[in-house]
Amino acid sequence: MSWLTVQSLTIEYREHLLGTGLGKPRFSWTLDSDRRGTMQRAYRLQLAAEGGSFDSPLWDTGRVESDESLHIVYGGPALASRTGYRVRVKVWDNFEAESEWSAEAKLETALFSPEEWQARWITPDDKDIPADAKPAFLLRRSFEVASPVVSARIYATAAGVYEIYLNGAKVSDDLLAPGWTSYRHRLQYQTYDVTDALKTGGNGIGIMLGDGWYRGGLGFDGRNYMYGDCRAALLQLHIRHEDGTESVVSTDDSWRAALGPVLYSNIYHGETYDARLEQAGWCEYGFDDSSWSGVRLPDLPYDRLVAQENWPTRVTETIRPIGQWVTPAGDRILDMGQNMVGRVRMAVQAPAGTRITLRHAEVLDKDGNIYFGNLRPARQTVEYIAKGGGVESYAPHFTFQGFRYVKVEGFPGQENGLPLDAFVGEVIHSDMPPAGQFSCSDDRVNRLQRNIQWGQRGNFLDVPTDCPQRDERLGWTGDAQVFIRTALFNYNGAPFFTKWLRDVKAEQHEDGGIPFVVPDIVGGANSAAWGDAAVICPWHVYQYYGDRRLLAEQYESMKRWVEYIRAQGDNEYLWNTGFHFGDWLALDAKENSYTGATPKELVATAFYAYSTRLLRDAADALGYAEDSNRYSELLERITEAYRSEFMTPTGRMAAPTQTAHVLTLMFGLADDAVKARVAEDLNNLIVENDYHLTTGFVGTPYLCLTLSEHGYHTTAVRLLLQDSYPGWLYSVSKGATTIWEHWDSIKPDGSFWSDDMNSFNHYSYGAVGDWMYRKVAGLDMDGSSPAFKRIRIEPLFGSTLLDRAEASYRSMYGFVKSGWTVNGSRIEVSAAIPANTTAVIVLKGASAAGVTESGSALSGGAAGVKSFRETSDGLEIEVGSGEYRFAYESPGLFRQSYSDRTRLSEALMDGRAVEVLKRHAPQLLDGAAVHIAKPLSFKQIAENGMLRVSRETVDRILKELSEAEALA
Repeated sequence: MSWLTVQSLTIEYREHLLGTGLGKPRFSWTLDSDRRGTMQRAYRLQLAAEGGSFDSPLWDTGRVESDESLHIVYGGPALASRTGYRVRVKVWDNFEAESEWSAEAKLETALFSPEEWQARWITPDDKDIPADAKPAFLLRRSFEVASPVVSARIYATAAGVYEIYLNGAKVSDDLLAPGWTSYRHRLQYQTYDVTDALKTGGNGIGIMLGDGWYRGGLGFDGRNYMYGDCRAALLQLHIRHEDGTESVVSTDDSWRAALGPVLYSNIYHGETYDARLEQAGWCEYGFDDSSWSGVRLPDLPYDRLVAQENWPTRVTETIRPIGQWVTPAGDRILDMGQNMVGRVRMAVQAPAGTRITLRHAEVLDKDGNIYFGNLRPARQTVEYIAKGGGVESYAPHFTFQGFRYVKVEGFPGQENGLPLDAFVGEVIHSDMPPAGQFSCSDDRVNRLQRNIQWGQRGNFLDVPTDCPQRDERLGWTGDAQVFIRTALFNYNGAPFFTKWLRDVKAEQHEDGGIPFVVPDIVGGANSAAWGDAAVICPWHVYQYYGDRRLLAEQYESMKRWVEYIRAQGDNEYLWNTGFHFGDWLALDAKENSYTGATPKELVATAFYAYSTRLLRDAADALGYAEDSNRYSELLERITEAYRSEFMTPTGRMAAPTQTAHVLTLMFGLADDAVKARVAEDLNNLIVENDYHLTTGFVGTPYLCLTLSEHGYHTTAVRLLLQDSYPGWLYSVSKGATTIWEHWDSIKPDGSFWSDDMNSFNHYSYGAVGDWMYRKVAGLDMDGSSPAFKRIRIEPLFGSTLLDRAEASYRSMYGFVKSGWTVNGSRIEVSAAIPANTTAVIVLKGASAAGVTESGSALSGGAAGVKSFRETSDGLEIEVGSGEYRFAYESPGLFRQSYSDRTRLSEALMDGRAVEVLKRHAPQLLDGAAVHIAKPLSFKQIAENGMLRVSRETVDRILKELSEAEALA
């Protein structure tokens, strides 16, 4: 008997949405079925009040004939603030099966307007406690609960960072709330369910309040940026009683204030905690606060408050140190085994007053000593002063560190070694659900993939930061846009980027310009490839999640950025004025320059075209026909101007750099007639550089993708597998566990790139992941159908360098997978396609007669296979949902016939084929042999293991050789 179920139902990407400010939330679900080719035909959604019945729901769509299952907008009566609701859905499929009702998802609204805030902002009275006091503030009060409680919610935020305690316990595992937004425009508040923490009778509530991003002093070069001159807290507790009444406890002038045991806390520098200053029971009922100070009510705004949008920041994993030792310099250190972001929790038993110091760093120097140079002024130091009397456990409250190694001073008995079980690393970042996985036959690449994921985790701590260790940790727009596709594959980043993009829009200048960093504490703006994040990021969020609401919300910001560019240049179709970072950190830069050799005006105009293209596509997606026509015409003009300024009519680039060729191809700026020439020149630049790149932040993300899409996939794979400098596996060979800022952050001799800017956790170059997932594993989507509604499985396995790869992704429609293995000439391709989607699967080098699916001949008609057709590259198969396994033999895809080998061998022996092979099949030559003038024997090539190349390529090589002979 067949079955159909609703696998999951989410509200704004969450199964349970507590505390939303949205009056019209959206609902999405995934389906599961035991039948291939399952599509949704209809759905029925119901919403009921939390205590109500679905027999009389507040909203019932009835049966809706539609295959839509993403972002269905609530269409019932207006939702009330501070109210809970339940949602469920059922579906019908194309086989006329009807599912049961789904498991219920829960939705609870927060405060819909500033007028609903009864609470007042509070801060200690500065007559007793200075506003700039370094210790964290403690704020408290006691209150009575007169009758039994059925529900209780706290709505809270801070100018600073805060933790709430109720009756002696922290109310949530959230950290560093309310997070970092553009505080001048937006400040998140959080909702906490504290029903079980309250008791009838006396209760005590407390807030611990630190500086955080608000007034901790942000920025580099001594900027010390602060948003305000004092910390403040805002809290409102609503209690609903069994008798139907409600009571409210709010921050007001009745609260009391004191300084706490956190003597100092700072995002960059760390925390000092004196456990001797703890006040037992400070957040409990009956605590004597008569010696505490009063509070004052600062005039802070309410109209900037928005309900929590991002995933909360939490401890997501704990790791134990793998070793400890004394360095040559005499320092006792811990090795966590992983460059991580978070904090160390330690357990210690020591006499009162014992001071233990932890200094955090990412790497060791070539002599084996702990290296602090790249931290710049950031101290990353935690100090704990013991109270004595038993085992004490401590982890910092209001800071985080980027580190692998910890220098420990003052731990009791450390001269005899550190007890490893006394320390644990707590990994902290925005608690994004994992989404994608990738693996292949080369363990070094698998390590690279883990490094990419760890780099994302370390830098997605409420904002997409550039680095998590030095005095920076800022939301650089350029870094975010180059990495966003990789980021959205690895983790569900929809709420994360929704929150950040609203800050981008809020920080946009009146003239349409975009700051270098968001939230903006630097002041610079408008560099190409950085400001373009305002267009690129919303578009890719839409691509991954089909989020039309966010795209529409950001559309005017996208448009204003393109119009800003249009107003800049001497020619409205070229961007040749203003400051630009260019191809930042490219290896073809001049001595003592951070900017690569690719002309900045070329980079700027290329991104001008790219943003215009995406803006046009966004207009199409949103149905803005007039804008679509307008920006299509603008794109044509920019493209014409680009070709005239930066290309010859025959396809030569004015700037002979790898990045210039990459951007031209990636952004569709080369005419069809010369595209092959540009791609060939790019490939030659790589080959002539011994299969090494020279690209920086701008060119690197697209390099391998461009090569693969223009017929040079083997070159791209060789770049990936390059383990000498510069290359992705060079850092892996040096023991990296995250992505480095520089290709040579640690040089071959063990020395370091300059201390000035040398992060060992900097995700930008991890953008290669997008190509690994899409081209190596072959898991992609049809760009005209976002969110993997229509999937494309097209692995490019025509290289001997890898013989297995697999990628899987938890899409909005469900689990998607593409995997392949090659054993000799036998190829197997597996795919998983979720219900309510379709896919095109491309089998390179296959013919319909030679393919089996799950052991049966494809030509015999396999369930779920809609159609197939042979192409010049192989076989294209259209399928519905289900799991598939294709197998076939394709000797022609990987090796030449004996006669072909003989002819190539003869050509190589007299040197005629070397130049031709460089262009068409560089994988037949190893990196060193490319530059050897003497003839090569085919035996040498065979020994290098580079025999696999398509028959079409061999034919092309031999044809070109024959034509050359004829001309001679």
